[in-house]
Amino acid sequence: MTLQDDNLLGNYLRERRQRLDAGKLGYPLLRRRTPGLRREEVAVRACVSTTWYTWLEQGRGGAPSEEVLERLSKALELSAAERDHLFLLAQNRLPGVTWQSGVDVSPSLQRVLDSMSQTPALVKTAEWQVVAWNHAATKVFVDYAQLPPEQRNILLMMFSNEEMKKTPARLASSHARPGGEFSRRRGAHRCQ
Repeated sequence: MTLQDDNLLGNYLRERRQRLDAGKLGYPLLRRRTPGLRREEVAVRACVSTTWYTWLEQGRGGAPSEEVLERLSKALELSAAERDHLFLLAQNRLPGVTWQSGVDVSPSLQRVLDSMSQTPALVKTAEWQVVAWNHAATKVFVDYAQLPPEQRNILLMMFSNEEMKKTPARLASSHARPGGEFSRRRGAHRCQ
């Protein structure tokens, strides 16, 4: 096994850098000895020093921060799966969950929810934002369509929505779980 075989992060960065098309990104194509972008071009795109980026590729740059990894993933135009792989190589963990406004569900998932006419069902984000629901859920919980999207948060509704406070005891026990689960996940997320 060579030193390069031990440098998984560096090899990954180099491969991703070399697959980029310099011409499409507006860089001159004259006098290029290597495919893709040069190290200094990636460094400029990621707002890091050329020396440090070079060290990362060579396996002697230390562990980059989450912020630097995010900038590198944008500079190298990584897909979501490639971004996850970058984080796994650099920090041995997946990137943190990012909130996405306007998250929609596919029509097929909405049809699945609608087909469960006797069972309240909803889809929520990691932050407990309700993004889809069926008709039964509007009868048992809240008519989410009547709420602005920013108020469709289960945790927020548990403590501020008068209708949720009046929820029968058997349903209240199912709503008591989200607060503890949210805290546990947030705590675990910070420790990683």
